[in-house]
Amino acid sequence: MINECLAIYRREMLILKRRLIRQMAGQAVSPLLYLVTFGYAMGDKIRFDGISYLDFLLPGLVAMSSMTRSFAIATDINVARFYWHIFDEFQAAPISNVSYVAGEVLAGMTRALMGIIIILGLGLLFGVHLAYGPMFWLPILLNSFLFASLAVALAMLVKNHADQSLLVNFVITPMAFLGGTFFPIARLPGWLQSILKLLPLTHASKAIRQAALGKPVNLHSLALLAALGAVIFLIALGCVNRARD
Repeated sequence: MINECLAIYRREMLILKRRLIRQMAGQAVSPLLYLVTFGYAMGDKIRFDGISYLDFLLPGLVAMSSMTRSFAIATDINVARFYWHIFDEFQAAPISNVSYVAGEVLAGMTRALMGIIIILGLGLLFGVHLAYGPMFWLPILLNSFLFASLAVALAMLVKNHADQSLLVNFVITPMAFLGGTFFPIARLPGWLQSILKLLPLTHASKAIRQAALGKPVNLHSLALLAALGAVIFLIALGCVNRARD
């Protein structure tokens, strides 16, 4: 099963390698704009809980990137399904569904880590120096695993690229802006806070920011991300089973 998983993963990495420069350039544009417009321009004027806005913003961008970049694997899966018919070949190959899901999820997580490294590099250029220990990377991995699994599940359900765009517009984009990325959700009305606390990105942003600032990480957030990620992985497996039937 491991060899099957690695075969799926290797295919995605070969595709990524062929367009690595374009991917890296594309992944650098949005964080750079956010750092310039929101962070650099307001970094010395706005402070949250005694820290500069740049120090607050960077962990949020890391959390957002771990979501958006890992979820982006859904687009490649759809291209492979609808245009190259690669998924049909997987159906005929001796590859288990678990191996297929695991390989695609690992590919999504790898893309997320690449984007995060770019963000941290840009942060250094802007003079942001935070703590990047093991507890900083753990919520990143859990969040990337969760959204890469969600990407595989939804990629099996959509019928065309228009449906995929709707999912991004109505699920991923609102979460990116409301999940504690750009501002503390504590400043919002209580009823809205209760809703936002149901979002996995809210817990990922919180845990990543706590670790980056050298504070104790909320174990409840880590446990929630791990549990929800495991559930969504099983859902993704079920979706692949249904797509293959």
